[in-house]
Amino acid sequence: MKITTANDADAKKPAFPWFGLDIGGTLVKLVYFEPTDVSAEEEEAEVESLKSIRRYLTSRVAYGTAGVRDAHLELRGLSLCGRTGTMHFIRFPTADVPAFLSMGREKGFSGLQTTLCATGGGAHKFEEDFLKMVHLQLHKLDELECLIQGLMYVESLGLERPECYYYEQPMEAEHCSKRPCTLGSRYPLLLVNIGSGVSMLAVYSPHDYRRVTGTSLGGGTFLGLCCLLTGCDSFDEALSLAERGDSTNVDKLVRDIYGGDYERFGLRGSAVASSFGQMISLDRREAVSKEDLAMATLVTITNNIGSIARMCALNEKMERVVFVGNFLRVNQLSRRLLAHAMEYWSGGQLKAFFLEHEGYFGAVGALLELLKSE
Repeated sequence: MKITTANDADAKKPAFPWFGLDIGGTLVKLVYFEPTDVSAEEEEAEVESLKSIRRYLTSRVAYGTAGVRDAHLELRGLSLCGRTGTMHFIRFPTADVPAFLSMGREKGFSGLQTTLCATGGGAHKFEEDFLKMVHLQLHKLDELECLIQGLMYVESLGLERPECYYYEQPMEAEHCSKRPCTLGSRYPLLLVNIGSGVSMLAVYSPHDYRRVTGTSLGGGTFLGLCCLLTGCDSFDEALSLAERGDSTNVDKLVRDIYGGDYERFGLRGSAVASSFGQMISLDRREAVSKEDLAMATLVTITNNIGSIARMCALNEKMERVVFVGNFLRVNQLSRRLLAHAMEYWSGGQLKAFFLEHEGYFGAVGALLELLKSE
């Protein structure tokens, strides 16, 4: 399948390699466009450093101990700026930026005449490092604008596997189902970006949006607390613990206080009344497991995000809430909790939507800006 963009034939081609970079507080997201229509003449004239970079990025799915290429997300047959190729999605910890720059220097990146478009806080934080180590001046971009432009671009491609989906019966383990869909007319919508922290945007069009609010309790909070409480070392490990835990051993529920439901205000007995409320008891603290603590942390962070998102949607009179960000990667627990929270607490008025490329839209937006700037 060939996917095209508008005005491809008239677009001026920037120098390869084509990258989009989103340097967040916890993860770096890198989007790389690999041309697959390279002619024999182009390959003959191509400098060795460019070949080396392409081979290194596309011949493996792991880089070092923590870098990963999400091969299942790649977009093939994509036409950008008059070239056909594959868009690859790569992530690694922000703490590994120095190692990434060292690799770039070894691969001869500094000798290539290219522009590097970057967004996220790290585009400012690491600007001097890029200049000193690989002699590259970053073209810094606004992260929220890149997020929206990247999201709208990917969602508009009309992929065989729809980008957008929602959950039916999210809290019923046996009956929960993931349903593909489209955003339709798209606007207006509340866009909730869950990274290290959380930003919530009211989006009325690709260029008409505003940040409504946010919260500092995001994915970084979840991982940080899990590291402290359980001794885990990574996000994936923290999620693995949570999947085997029971948060009711840690949280105080409505039924723990009322003995059942609080019917007057429609509060079920299973609703959390006090996150970590059971931990005031010494006996409970001694009996609780690392898995329970990880799950309770996940529920606490997710419920807080869902509660704020619901209030924002009501205030902005929006019926669709779209959740994105790397906190949701391989994190079906939080996605299902958010889906349930939106629908239950709004009486069915709000619907939670999710996207397959959840954490990469900022990097995609940066790549699109590279093509525009040329």
